[in-house]
Order: sequence, then C-alpha cells, then structure tokens
Amino acid sequence: MSSNSSSLSASSAPNQANIRHDWTIAEVNALFEQPFNDLMFQAQSIHRQNFDPNQVQVSTLLSIKTGACPEDCKYCPQSARYDTGLEKERLMEVEKVIQRAKEAKQAGSTRFCMGAAWRNPRDRDMPYVTEMVKEVKKLGLETCMTLGMLSRDQAVALKQAGLDYYNHNLDTSPEFYGDIITTRTYQDRLDTLDNVRNSGMNVCSGGIVGMGETTSDRSSLLMQLANLEHQPESVPINMLVKVKGTPMENVDDLDYFEFIRTIAIARIMMPKSYVRLSAGREAMNEQMQAMCFLAGANSIFYGCKLLTTSNPETHEDVMLFKKLGINSAQTKAYSDEAHEAALLEEIDDKANENLFYDAATKQAEPVSS
Repeated sequence: MSSNSSSLSASSAPNQANIRHDWTIAEVNALFEQPFNDLMFQAQSIHRQNFDPNQVQVSTLLSIKTGACPEDCKYCPQSARYDTGLEKERLMEVEKVIQRAKEAKQAGSTRFCMGAAWRNPRDRDMPYVTEMVKEVKKLGLETCMTLGMLSRDQAVALKQAGLDYYNHNLDTSPEFYGDIITTRTYQDRLDTLDNVRNSGMNVCSGGIVGMGETTSDRSSLLMQLANLEHQPESVPINMLVKVKGTPMENVDDLDYFEFIRTIAIARIMMPKSYVRLSAGREAMNEQMQAMCFLAGANSIFYGCKLLTTSNPETHEDVMLFKKLGINSAQTKAYSDEAHEAALLEEIDDKANENLFYDAATKQAEPVSS
C-alpha cells in the first residue's frame, strides 16, 4: 500500500470496532471521501467483528394511528398541514393490533413496531398503548413503538409495560434541521432519547437522507448519533420517499452510492448497533440492497408499508434473502400459510379501494374497445 493512500489499512480495522463517542466532523467527512471499495472493505471488516454477516434482523411496522399530525415535518405525508390524500384514522383497536402482530410473527418477524402520528401521546392514550405492548409481548415478539415525544413518566410507563425499543429519529443534522421542521426543536428530540434511555429501554434512532442536505449534514447526523453517551441499539437509515403534496415532493434524488456510503459509515462509527435499511427500500433493486447489506446493514422492515409509504412485500424479501444466503434457517421455514396471508391481505386492501365489485349484486361493465 502506498504511503499516501487515503484509506485505512486492513490491520487498522479492528481498532475501529472500539466504540467511540468523540467523533469530529472532519473525521466523518474524511470517511465520506474515502475510495468506495476501501470504505466498503472497512465497513464489512468491522461488521464481521460484531455480527454474523449472513443474519439480518427482521421487524414489522404497523401504523396504529394514521394522519392528522400537528407537526410540520416537510417530508411527512401524515402532517395535517399538507394535502397528500392520506385518510385519517383513529387509534387502532388492541384486538386488531394483536392480529397483525400474529401475522407478522408467522411471516418471520422477530420484532413488532407500532407507530402513531402524534406530536406526543396524551395521558388518555397511554392505557391503550401499554395494553398493546403487553399483548404483543405475550406472542413472544420484541416490541417497539414510535409515538412522538415522551415525558419521563411516559417512558417509565412504557418500560413497565414491557416495551423493548422506542424509536425517535433525529432526522438530520442540527445545522439542516430548521429547514425541515419548525414545530419541535432538536433538543426536544434529544430530551426524548434521554427519557427513553433513562427508563431502561433500548433506543432506536437514525435519520433520513436525500432531503437536499449536504454530505457534511449527513456526517453531522451520524456524528450526533455516534457521540451520544450510549449509542442507539438500532439505527434506521431512511432514504426520502417523496410524497405528492409534501414540500419535498420535487427534491433532487440522492445518488445511490451516497446512500450506501452513509450505511457503511454508520456501521464504522456505531459498530455494535443494528443498522436498519429502512424507508425507500422499495425503489432499490436487489443489487443495491445487497450492497447495503455488504456495507453493514443488518436489519429491515418486512411488509408492504412503512407507516404510510410503500415497502417491498414480504415474499420478495424472502426470495432476496434466499439468493444472498441471509437468514437461511428462517427463510427455509417461511410457510405457505404466511405467504397466503400476505396475498389475502393485499387482495383485501385492493377491495377496499373499490377495485372489486360484488358479482352477486352488480353486473360487470363491458370493456371498451
């Protein structure tokens, strides 16, 4: 290796597995500037020191309360401030949540995540969400929730109910944050993470890329996460899903190599965290997803929706895992019944969109030539 190489040598990679909380913006920017192959090699080396490279943790995400959020996050179709055509839904009944959790477990998920479009949960909502946690835990699944900002008492109540993970993303860098959200501060988000951590729950926190931020903003986001007193156990990296009606519907696409670099650097900086390949995955072909797994991503969401935006369907993920040799024991056990349940759910969704008619009561209209 030449003396002026900008990449780190293979022999230095093991030292990077030590968790650091003192990253500087210059160091993270330097990682982004590394040759792509060197960066991927470093990330994969660190990944193998801490995880089985052929295992990916699988979660299912369910929206338990959709739309009418008072926040002004410019990327979000659930904000009441934007006309995105999203139907508002009240808090889902506990029984329906449990049924969806059973289906998720049958499809191979090990963690069930429940999300509500709230600025923060109200006291009257807490008995319902804590009951959801208790019932899902009885199924043998890990539990996760994302409900907005949490007070200290609310975090303790969720922990006592048995909640394993709480998700609250930082979204972007402190420097770019004000261009995306004005209705809550960056410190509000950090305070919620403190309340979650102090309650004894695991922290799930990451961000969204592709919102028009700079490379330095992506560096700053990762630096904020890595330099927390305790790094998040789970770090979701989301690619912006552009939704018509939101202020970000026409933002320029992020180059896919930049997204993969972000995954790799998250793995290098947070070597013992699960790095989740999250929103935006539907637009990624199999080869790009494989590169993200090589870069150190080791967690995904199963299912056709991430709260309100599309996600690859479960059976497509299973087929990709089989091609890559990922989760071989679980994918072999993926049942015909689970596949059938997914298909029936898709048919039911289409029926609710009035694409089907009752043949017993209505004649089919002739097809025009």
